Amino acid sequence: MLLPMQIFFNGAEVQCADGCTLATLLDDLGIGQKSCATAVNSRFIARDQRGDTRLVAGDHIMTFEPITGG
Repeated sequence: MLLPMQIFFNGAEVQCADGCTLATLLDDLGIGQKSCATAVNSRFIARDQRGDTRLVAGDHIMTFEPITGG
């Protein structure tokens, strides 16, 4: 049985299952995987790395609009 753990998502405390990945969290929260950029503990996480990025209690996850241009 996976126990819930406390993390911070865009500044708000939320719970997710222990061992949850960033991709799973975004899906559970109904956030489109392609519609935002992500960072965990101020470290950018590329879209293709979200499924391999396991969250731990106390992590700070931020989503933001990708920056484009030239």
